[in-house]
Amino acid sequence: MVTTNTFQADKINSHIVNWLRDYAVNAKVKGFVVGISGGIDSALTSTLCAQTGLPTLCVEMPIHQAPSHVSRGKEHIEQLKKRFPNVSNAVADLTPVFEEFRTEVPTSENEYLLTLTLANTRARLRMTTLYYYAGLHSALVAGTGNKVEDFGVGFFTKYGDGGVDVSPIADLLKSEVRKLAAYLEVPSSILIAKPTDGLFTDAAYEDERSDEDQLGATYDELEIAMQALADGKTENDFEGREKEVFKIFLRLNITNQHKMTKIPVCLIPNELK
Repeated sequence: MVTTNTFQADKINSHIVNWLRDYAVNAKVKGFVVGISGGIDSALTSTLCAQTGLPTLCVEMPIHQAPSHVSRGKEHIEQLKKRFPNVSNAVADLTPVFEEFRTEVPTSENEYLLTLTLANTRARLRMTTLYYYAGLHSALVAGTGNKVEDFGVGFFTKYGDGGVDVSPIADLLKSEVRKLAAYLEVPSSILIAKPTDGLFTDAAYEDERSDEDQLGATYDELEIAMQALADGKTENDFEGREKEVFKIFLRLNITNQHKMTKIPVCLIPNELK
């Protein structure tokens, strides 16, 4: 966790960019592929990748996407292309693919499970698409998850947006993502947008549920709870809203451990082999 109040954006930026460049060179790949959602995490990740000087492909993958998400993503990509000649972009409209998939699998009377499963399906279709582009371009898929999502509450789709080659911002809290994004002049429309995964829009309507709506707490609140747990505190150390948030964080952290830890392997005793 963060141990200082001094956020050195310039040095952190250089550190991540150098790490990305070194990793790509050592892996003998040509560059990076980043999925662009119109959110701050993907905007920051793509900006960091662009600064390496290596080819960086920004891919839009709309699936019944909200127009506001699409416009923010396009604004960011156009800005990035003007700033960095090594940046290119592609659009893969996955709405027809998603709808065709729905016709080939069974539905369910459990509306909650159906909606959640289809949302995760969207993320996995996008992961497959990113790896397709990465394969064509001999590139690495750069993940866009931050520290709270990836190691705190497990707020990502297993083998969806969690399926990546490198995670450049996974050691940054959401508040730190905002600071670094502002330092790198990510478009203000993205900086002020309410965080959302955009996985619940449908052909008939736009579901603008935010990350906070899904999680039950803001990222700032979850960061405090994450630090508190690391400090060895329990729910008995809190009252009111802080106690409620701590319990939310703890529940999500426990429930989503299967995403945040290595896949369990059944080890066979040597005497049985």
